[in-house]
Amino acid sequence: MKINNYIFVKDISLKKNSLKNNRNFIAGSIIVVFMMIFMLVGMIASPYDPTAIDSSAKFQGMSLAHWFGCDNFGRDILSRVMEGTYATFKVAFGTVIIGTLFGIIVGALTGYYGGLIDEILMRINDSIFAFPSILLALLFISLLGAGTYQVTLALGIAFIPSFARIVRAEFLKAKNMDYVKVAKLMGASDFRIIFIHILPNTYTVLLSSIMIGFNNAVLAEASMSFLGIGVQPPDPSLGRMLSEAQIYLAKAPNYALFPGVAIILLILGFSLMADGIGRD
Repeated sequence: MKINNYIFVKDISLKKNSLKNNRNFIAGSIIVVFMMIFMLVGMIASPYDPTAIDSSAKFQGMSLAHWFGCDNFGRDILSRVMEGTYATFKVAFGTVIIGTLFGIIVGALTGYYGGLIDEILMRINDSIFAFPSILLALLFISLLGAGTYQVTLALGIAFIPSFARIVRAEFLKAKNMDYVKVAKLMGASDFRIIFIHILPNTYTVLLSSIMIGFNNAVLAEASMSFLGIGVQPPDPSLGRMLSEAQIYLAKAPNYALFPGVAIILLILGFSLMADGIGRD
């Protein structure tokens, strides 16, 4: 037993070392950390009130006073991008938490028990999965109304099927392995086998899926705010800023440039991290 534990610890150590040497994961982590710092600085010490209107500063260009310039209402674009990044990240984080939590429960139950439970839950899961996430979220928003929390809940529900299918596949592979059979012989409960023995062994696939989920959630939130059903004015959102800036592209390209770059960096960072974990 001591030898097995030693081998397990050694294997984890090797995986950590390989992850440190993974350029994609390192690059993605740097980008994500940079965006988190950018977001936190805006929360703690935003240069201006992101909703404050200054009619004398309409379409003011980039300067020492306004690094990113001002929009059509004279609002500071840097402050709004900082606040908008937080709003987008908050929705993406909530979406992934809801999708992952309920996806793990559904996937674990169907993959471990199979039979009637698998048939019922997976048929419901497949029915939801048949609809594109955005369309499904739009359906829920039509019932719940527009807003930050409504979008988070709607997207979270729409993301459950994809996480459930991933977890189910991992449990189907793991439940017939020797360590699970030994745990059953030793009298371990189903709850312990599911959440203590099997689930931790899915962490690599699950972590990669979470990073991809963040990526998709950022895109989904930006798309829905662009359509006007996400974060509601006057609160800023990266997608809403792009929507507001589209008619001023020729006059003030910086209005759309910076929120667009923020979305690209968030997506690029999480995509590189997911790719790094997958390669590992």
